Amino acid sequence: MDAVETWTGRTATALQAALRMTNEQFAAHLDVSVRTVAGWHAEPGIVPRNDTQQLLDTAYERTTDSVRRRFTLLTRPSSGGVEAQALRVAIAVVVKGDDVLLVCRRGSDALTWQFPAGVVKPGASPAVVAVEETHAETGVRCTVREPLGSRVHPATGVVAEYMTCEYLMGEATNRDPLENADVVWVPRQQLTRFIPEQSIYPPILEALA
Repeated sequence: MDAVETWTGRTATALQAALRMTNEQFAAHLDVSVRTVAGWHAEPGIVPRNDTQQLLDTAYERTTDSVRRRFTLLTRPSSGGVEAQALRVAIAVVVKGDDVLLVCRRGSDALTWQFPAGVVKPGASPAVVAVEETHAETGVRCTVREPLGSRVHPATGVVAEYMTCEYLMGEATNRDPLENADVVWVPRQQLTRFIPEQSIYPPILEALA
């Protein structure tokens, strides 16, 4: 997709998801209020004002190729001519002994530590996406051990599906330097030094206890 004719709440939040930003980060990136971004999540059909349309145009034009590819996947209609499913992401909590795998995401104005994750396209298996995205981002091969559940992510509004994964092989390296600043194994007891405890899906903490 080379251009967006008219931005709506749905396409604006798809851009947010493609940029992997929280509501607060996306609002700051566009110079709009957090309430505005939350409104787009609540009303996908809403059409922002012309000045906001221009802000979204500029933000999209300044993105990287990888962000544009994700945005295209998120906004692509299904073969039946209807819009794609609600945005879902698969999140892999990869364990190797006493360590858990994290990636350091590049944001608009800050770096954030997260678990490897990928967008689940219509018809795709979250388990397969979790395994494939982990390898694509970090070089680590893993296998899904068990699903941990799902929730609407409180920061991004997307449906997040979590699963614990067992390390199989591979050295952890940053294979997506445009999106990530680093990839590390972190002792599970130190996880909350990288990700605030209140931001972690509770079953993850239970599984790592």
